Amino acid sequence: MGKVAVATTVVCSVAVCAAAALIVRRRMQSSGKWARVIEILKAFEEDCATPVAKLRQVADAMTVEMHAGLASEGGSKLKMLISYVDNLPSGDETGFFYALDLGGTNFRVMRVLLGGKQDRVVKREFKEESIPPHLMTGKSDELFDFIVEVLAKFVATEGEDFHLPPGRQRELGFTFSFPVKQTSLSSGTLINWTKGFSIDDTVGEDVVGELVKAMERVGLDMRVAALVNDTIGTLAGGRYTNPDVVVAVILGTGTNAAYVERAHAIPKWHGLLPKSGEMVINMEWGNFRSSHLPLTEYDHSLDSESLNPGEQILEKIISGMYLGEILRRVLLKMAEEAAFFGDVVPPKLRIPFIIRTPNMSAMHSDTSPDLKVVGSKLKDILEVPTSSLKMRKVVISLCNIIASRGARLSAAGIYGILKKIGRDAAKDGETQKSVIAMDGGLFEHYTQFSETMKSSLKELLGDEVSESVEVILSNDGSGVGAALLAASHSQYLEPEEVSETS
Repeated sequence: MGKVAVATTVVCSVAVCAAAALIVRRRMQSSGKWARVIEILKAFEEDCATPVAKLRQVADAMTVEMHAGLASEGGSKLKMLISYVDNLPSGDETGFFYALDLGGTNFRVMRVLLGGKQDRVVKREFKEESIPPHLMTGKSDELFDFIVEVLAKFVATEGEDFHLPPGRQRELGFTFSFPVKQTSLSSGTLINWTKGFSIDDTVGEDVVGELVKAMERVGLDMRVAALVNDTIGTLAGGRYTNPDVVVAVILGTGTNAAYVERAHAIPKWHGLLPKSGEMVINMEWGNFRSSHLPLTEYDHSLDSESLNPGEQILEKIISGMYLGEILRRVLLKMAEEAAFFGDVVPPKLRIPFIIRTPNMSAMHSDTSPDLKVVGSKLKDILEVPTSSLKMRKVVISLCNIIASRGARLSAAGIYGILKKIGRDAAKDGETQKSVIAMDGGLFEHYTQFSETMKSSLKELLGDEVSESVEVILSNDGSGVGAALLAASHSQYLEPEEVSETS
């Protein structure tokens, strides 16, 4: 063999070796990066863990905070607000009433025709509108003027079925799903905004007064008969159709719970005890926090960058507004530290709240062999053109970890309430039927979330007691419930009817 041939062979061998070395190095880098992805995933899974022993600790902490919040104002992270609703609807209510439901990024106006025990809700009509983002952080007048403009247009579309007798004023139940210090059934001052709202000049004001002033500005003649929280509306709507409803929980954009408490178990109540012996309590449970809550680095950073740092901690780990954002933060860490989406971090991934919880639910529900829904969501939302099956499986795992933690902590909260009112165990060998009325898009539409919540509650209660505890969807409970409470506190009720219903 000539020298040229030998030299060529050597050069070729060196080139092949260099190429092979490069491939090996890239594979090693790739495997190293993938190992980091799995490391981040496993650490997150461990930090989010909710074994049943931890859930019991959370439930016990919830019960302790409930007692403290009922004992004194400011005595607990749970506000345990007195609602002034001491009698829930009976089913006898009749007439035609409006409801306005301001619960988050959307609001609804509704009218309901009630036919008493025989016919119940004869007819309902509603219109839903989104709140423009600039009004969520603007001026109070601007927000309420927008709401009343939609309400007035809706009133103008009344049909023949909704005929108001001459000289009779329209009456409305106002569902306002933010922390309010109730001063009567139809008045209350805003304590603070949640769910992305931040309008300083409403805080400390009577929200019914703000609504009435907006009505007066457009000449809309309507009496606000009841101010209720969405959770109390859900409780009222649930009780209207099921006398065993004792707790209501909202799991939607935000989260809250309300329940029926014995009046004598409320030390901070200084008025006459109601004839019914009961009082509905609005817990504002989204503000619950405890050292037993499994919080991660992503939760801490989300909280510190939020509009209300240190507040609404439970809400920030279980509610619809935040689940998708937690997913985004974990994916961003994987992208930055392990090149999860390739060498360049997708710019869209840096945008807070770009992954909405409905998108997360759609990915979590993907059962196709190649997880094509996950792939299309990554492409549509984050503009990631291609993704491998193993990447998609990681996304599914993250969805499962986040949703399971939220659902199981929701169940622990409900279990804590049932413990507080003595519905967590059989008494003298007998168990009372206890029904939890649920509302909110997260519970209704995110199947993995709701199923995990129900199975976790059963796990906490045990087989025997869980047979007497039922979780039901009380759809539109917040809107219909407000109309029902307006009906049961109408100014046109006869005096004897008023004493029976309030």
